[in-house]
This record gives sequence, C-alpha cells and structure tokens, in this order.
Amino acid sequence: MGSHDSHDRHDRHERQGVQDRQDLQDSADDGQDRQIGPSVTQAGRDGLDALLARPEKAVIALDFDGTLAPIVPDPDQARAHPEAVPALAALAPKVAAVVVVTGRPADVAVRNGGFAGVPGLERLVVLGHYGAERWDAATGAVTAPAPDPGVAAVRAELPGLLERVGAGPGTWTEEKGRSLAVHTRRAADPQAAFEALRAPLADLAARHGLIVEPGRMVLELRPPGMDKGVALKEHLRGLGASSVLYAGDDLGDLPAFAAVDELRSEGVPGVLVCSGSAEVTELSERADLVVAGPAGVVDLLKTLTARLSD
Repeated sequence: MGSHDSHDRHDRHERQGVQDRQDLQDSADDGQDRQIGPSVTQAGRDGLDALLARPEKAVIALDFDGTLAPIVPDPDQARAHPEAVPALAALAPKVAAVVVVTGRPADVAVRNGGFAGVPGLERLVVLGHYGAERWDAATGAVTAPAPDPGVAAVRAELPGLLERVGAGPGTWTEEKGRSLAVHTRRAADPQAAFEALRAPLADLAARHGLIVEPGRMVLELRPPGMDKGVALKEHLRGLGASSVLYAGDDLGDLPAFAAVDELRSEGVPGVLVCSGSAEVTELSERADLVVAGPAGVVDLLKTLTARLSD
C-alpha cells in the first residue's frame, strides 16, 4: 500500500478524532447552564483521544450522589437517574472497567443505584466509604476491613455535642456504619448551620483520630488514610489502565481530581468531568468539562457509547 493511502487514512483518523471531541462537547453543552463551566481543556481533549483510541484499556469512574443520582434532601431517597444504569450498561462492555467511587457504604450505593444483576455491568466495581469497602458485581459481595474504633466513640458523643452547640431544627445525623455525617440542608439557613458546625466537629473528630470531610451541606466524620484519590489510583494501577475519565460533583471528589492530575504527570491521560453545581465552584474550576448534573453525565455516557460503536 502506498504512502498516499496511509496519509489518507491518517487524515481520516484525525478528522474523526476532532468530530468525536466535538460530539462530546455538544453532549455536554445540550441544556447546560452556560454560567457553570468551560469548554473541554487541552488535557481533556488528550484524555478523550486516548479513551477513544484504546477503549479496552480505559476506565470510566464516577461518584454517585450528585453525579449519577440527583441530590435530594433525604440521602436515603437518592436514586440513580433513570437513564444512568442503562447508559452504564451500554458503555461498560466497550471499556476496561466502570467503577463507582463513593463516600456511601458500598451496599447502599448498590441498592440506591440499582446496580446488582444488570446485564452489561458484570464487571462493575463499587468502591464505598472512599475505598474502604469494595463491592464486585461478579460476586455480589462486599469486602472491607474492621471498622475504626474512633467512629464508635464519636457516635456516642455526637448527640451531646450537637445539643451543646445549639444545632437547630433541620440539622440531622446520618448513620453510615464506618462514618457519621451531619447534614444541614434542611436547616433554616443551611450554609450558616454548616459553618457553625465545622470547628466543633473538627475538634471532636481529631480527639478520636478521625477527620472531617466537607460536602454539599454535609460534614462527614470518618477515618483518615483513604479518600477517593487513593481508591481511584489503586484501582487504576491494578487494572493497568491507559486512560481514565472521572466524573464528580463535590469537595470529596477533589482528591480524585488530584489523582487524575498525578496520573497525567506520569503519562496516563485523563478527563475530569464536573457534574455541574453552583454550590461547589472548586470542582468546576478544575474540570476539563462541565455537564449539567446527572442528566448531563448520562448524555456524556451515551455519546461515548455512540462514538465507540461507530
């Protein structure tokens, strides 16, 4: 075959790559609040190119609440966007792996997401409690170490502390097994209640060897040592991934964003997606691509599937 034919093939590949990226950007822009975020960055374009070129070595990683599931006042009522699981099931066979990385207990994320027993998601992994727990779709089992004793100590003291600091109506505690989360979204002034609790909860956590993880009107008291970045890097390295797309919406996703940045510096291309929220500008400012919440994430997953089906 002549050099002219090779040159033509190269040109077609380059043109298709440009079209793929534009289609993905168009997916993100459809219905998006234009005030939320930027277009795809150069690093994001490089990550998309790598993902589309070698999908069999690519990993799709996503947060749950705010990314696959809309934020609701009662976390127990959070459910995956109705089109999220079908979109993941269509995409999963075309890539190396799909992983959900969440601060929730793994079994709760599986239940609320409706992930169990879904054709196409046989290799799905859910990393719960920031990676301390792991659920594998192949076995349907959760593996995890013993709980940190500091959580039990905080559990015993937390009600008295909330009473002493005058936490008002609408402030409530979510029991998460390996951690405890204090929510302020239902308070009369959610942001003021959130700020008033930050220091007292940080002091309580520190006395028992825990840390406080801030989120969207929630302060979670949990053991140190694991975060979404640590969990994501360990999982990707175990798979030998050559590219990654990570989508999140909250402050707890910043370590995962940092992990993708670190992997980029090591030569592993990545795409950082913010499931857009005006509540967490830190994430949208660091993202390569901002989409309009879980519906935008679903559209992006569908577009990736379509591009990989061509």
